[in-house]
Amino acid sequence: MSDTLDRLAQAYGIEPSYISEAGEHCITSDETKRALLRVLGVAAADEAEIARSLQSAPQRIADDRATAADARCFMPGWLAGGRVWGITCQLYGLRSDRNWGIGDFEDLARLAELAASTGADFIGVNPLHALFLADPSRISPYSPSSRRFLNPLYIALDKTPYAVPADREAAAATRASEFVNYSEVTRLKRRALDEAYRVFKRSEPEAMTRFTEFCAARGAPLVRFALYEALSEDLVGQGYPAGWPGWPEAYRKADADAVRQFGQDNADRIAFHMWLQWLAETQLRHAQERALAAGMRIGLYLDLAVGVAPDGADTWSEPDTVLGQARLGAPPDMLHQGGQDWGLAPLSPTALTARHCEPLKDVLDELMRSAGAVRIDHAMGLKRLYLIPQEIEASNGAYLTYPLGDMLRVLAEVSQARRTIVIGEDLGTVPEGFREVMHEAEIQGYRVFYFEREGDARFRAPADYAHRALACISTHDLPTLRGWWAGSDIDENARVGIASPASAAQAREARANDRCRLLAALNECGLLPPSMEGVLHGTRPCPDDLPETVVVTTHTLLAKSASRMFAVQIEDLAGKLEQANLPGTVDEHPNWRRKLPMTLDEIAATELFRAVTSAVARERPRTP
Repeated sequence: MSDTLDRLAQAYGIEPSYISEAGEHCITSDETKRALLRVLGVAAADEAEIARSLQSAPQRIADDRATAADARCFMPGWLAGGRVWGITCQLYGLRSDRNWGIGDFEDLARLAELAASTGADFIGVNPLHALFLADPSRISPYSPSSRRFLNPLYIALDKTPYAVPADREAAAATRASEFVNYSEVTRLKRRALDEAYRVFKRSEPEAMTRFTEFCAARGAPLVRFALYEALSEDLVGQGYPAGWPGWPEAYRKADADAVRQFGQDNADRIAFHMWLQWLAETQLRHAQERALAAGMRIGLYLDLAVGVAPDGADTWSEPDTVLGQARLGAPPDMLHQGGQDWGLAPLSPTALTARHCEPLKDVLDELMRSAGAVRIDHAMGLKRLYLIPQEIEASNGAYLTYPLGDMLRVLAEVSQARRTIVIGEDLGTVPEGFREVMHEAEIQGYRVFYFEREGDARFRAPADYAHRALACISTHDLPTLRGWWAGSDIDENARVGIASPASAAQAREARANDRCRLLAALNECGLLPPSMEGVLHGTRPCPDDLPETVVVTTHTLLAKSASRMFAVQIEDLAGKLEQANLPGTVDEHPNWRRKLPMTLDEIAATELFRAVTSAVARERPRTP
């Protein structure tokens, strides 16, 4: 180990070590330090280069919370000491009698109205960021092309003034499919949107004026995004990939002459993609308006992905704002012993500092425009991110620190300006003191029932949950409540090879114990259904399938928690077994494709939906 290398790495924010989720002290290797320094543009090939680089290294502040200790995110007075609840969903998976095989903004508005009628105050959704319209196989909402713009596939075509007749047979087939058929949905919607755009161009001048005003307000970023979309679409038609690193050299930079010429020659195609964003944003805003009009006090609760795809519109439009030679991920943990490589491009801390966090501010402002609350995925990224340089294994990555104080200041400014509540997903390896920082900044934490334990065993009592937090039973990356009870996640991990037969057997034994712990927690709060008393005391066998009475009482248990917010998964209201996403897989599991088993109105008519929402509403009544 070189003392000068250590000092240089620390000067640029590369942490020399970290404490793992299991409590182990993990040291950053010299190889990783040198690789990350190269990513940051710092010469460190030998001792001479390191010495020269040290002379111009920045002077880092030990604790930059001081630049923001008054940076506090928005919190409405009525919620400061109160408690609310809402429903979360994966928008693409919503079913209705009218959509085109994928949930859309009309379905979102309808769900908000149904939920509001039961006393819910918010509807949470997966990230709605723009993906790759030219490549329907790129479907992960957490690996977007751009975090500033929206996915046009969520446009409800029948709710636009420019609607065109659908291919009824094809639309019916995509609606009936078990999974979202992204290729067919994209083909149908893309063709219909083209025709709708032609109708729009012949419509009344007032509509064109509103569209023109939208384009002027969004400015150059919207133009660059639409230019990327048009260029990507054109090059895919020629056999190139949708992502820019695989394009001909002449088109790989947004300011290249060939790109400029393409823009001039394809002005109408670029306007079309800008128009799609206008339609999408208008419908999303209307969904929020309908949620509030129905009685919700928060409305839409939107999600911000931690990063972007390295080959998408954001990295092409503003390459200097990201670190192109490294990927975001997570260090080894008990489930992923080799670490996780998420394949996302991280923001550059140098660019954030130089531009006073404007790249982050722009993303946040777009997100909060139509939101009453936002969830910051992997909120620890405000302080540090686990980076994996090229040619380095995920298990040998390292943490890079970010300008926490500046990022908190910007987050608080936008939150206050937009009057938007902020929730920070703080699961996994959390740096010491970070949750205290969140507390001071009025960022609500994230508390998942499965992980809330006393000494890693007994489930935490509802009264002991953090107040400044959102509590939930599960998330999109975890099993549904019914799936957890049945151990379907364990079976799936074993099937795809994430878990060995031996570790799967241990997990099943642990899950059997956890089922008993759940029943014990219900019993302690006077919520154990009489039919389950024999199971708790070992005089009756445990049922393989979770009884609906336990679904209701488990939700009641979490509704009693001290946390300000409580989110109910619609998958649990629909009695689904399978989870939306299985981390560590791509094609082995139908990630981001699963639909709900029933339409929204059918779910709302079930006894399970009525029983759960009534129980939660009794614990968290909507008060003035």
